[in-house]
Amino acid sequence: MFGVFALSKARLSVNIEKIWENIALSDLDETDRRLLKALQREGRLSNADLSDKVNLSPSACHRRVQRLEKDGFISGYVALVNPRKVDRKTTVFVEITLRAQADDVLDAFEKSVARIPDVLECHLMAGQADYLLKVVAEDAEDFARIHRRYLASLPGVQGMQSSFALRTVRQTTALPV
Repeated sequence: MFGVFALSKARLSVNIEKIWENIALSDLDETDRRLLKALQREGRLSNADLSDKVNLSPSACHRRVQRLEKDGFISGYVALVNPRKVDRKTTVFVEITLRAQADDVLDAFEKSVARIPDVLECHLMAGQADYLLKVVAEDAEDFARIHRRYLASLPGVQGMQSSFALRTVRQTTALPV
């Protein structure tokens, strides 16, 4: 009986999250979308400049931005560092296949990857590879060091394939809203 209750409670939790996400998305009006677009382009805009861009009074603009932050639409503000200026000119995508798909294997792998400073992104994939990593390095020699020091010792790995990006054609952090 407890197992059925726990399962039902888990399903209810997932359903409530989905309902909340849908309600939240439908609550965005055109002004909210303009605010999000402007802040994605220039996160350091002053409230006065932002309010001018979206045709709101500064106080109304400030309230809306605070609501967008509180509701989780805005999860933070960051400075985007130019990789070339900090000698991280090389981007490598690493496809990783694990020996097994058990939760403990996935958890151990993910915890280990989270500690590697050169890994910018780690995605659990559907398809041939289990994970896709985005790694930055100074050059091929530096990537070899990262591979030897970190990647080769990741737990549960069966196979690994690395592809070097020759050029970045498009890169953005702005989501369509």
